Amino acid sequence: MSEAGGMDFEGLAAVVTGGASGIGLATATLLARRGARVACLDLEPEVPEPLAGLMADVTDDASVRTAVALAADRLGGIDILVNNAGIGAQGGVGDNDDEEWHRVLDVNVVGVARTTRAALPHLRASAHAAIVNTCSIAATAGLPDRVLYSASKGAVLAMTRAMAADLIHDGIRVNCVNPGTADTPWIGRLLAVADDPEAERAALEARQPLGRMVSAGEVAGAIAYLASPFAGATTGTDLSVDGGMDGLRLRPRGRAT
Repeated sequence: MSEAGGMDFEGLAAVVTGGASGIGLATATLLARRGARVACLDLEPEVPEPLAGLMADVTDDASVRTAVALAADRLGGIDILVNNAGIGAQGGVGDNDDEEWHRVLDVNVVGVARTTRAALPHLRASAHAAIVNTCSIAATAGLPDRVLYSASKGAVLAMTRAMAADLIHDGIRVNCVNPGTADTPWIGRLLAVADDPEAERAALEARQPLGRMVSAGEVAGAIAYLASPFAGATTGTDLSVDGGMDGLRLRPRGRAT
């Protein structure tokens, strides 16, 4: 097929970190459906066929290098890297100790560097090389009780632009997606421990102008676009998938301008 959304990944190999659940699994599934050979790197790498699941801990350099090398061997190279592995964090600036700051930054920021570093030789050998990082609306909008998480995703946004500048002459495009509040297993766990899960869900939905949370599939679609040859002139950019949360300022319904 020649149009976007067909078999535009035919013949390409993709690695997705955090690929066994949520946005990662939705992305891996979509890429495979559109023709890619896909390996999912995860702490618990149980994934359905035709995806290949490989154990990797993005906080451990040896683990990452081993998994990336194995993925490249199984897939016949690496053309696309989706840095999706990440963890959440709640609280204001005084609510998390040093250990938690180091833990979250090690996964969300240094984990991106480790995986990219390991994949670079394979990406440089590709005729179509693309990196897509999963960032967040928290990188560009001030959200309550998300200081640590926002700091980590702000770093991912800055890294994306700097990496794009460094790697452009290697033929490697680097972009990121900024999801709004996505209906993922992590949000499910937060809601499960909330005092009033229904009220908390309603509040999360209400803060996005579309009036609902973003789906994992919608974020996967944006990642696939940025990774696709159809986005061959796009690098160093961030694509919001946030229901209008960052860019729209709507007036209350029924009120005059």
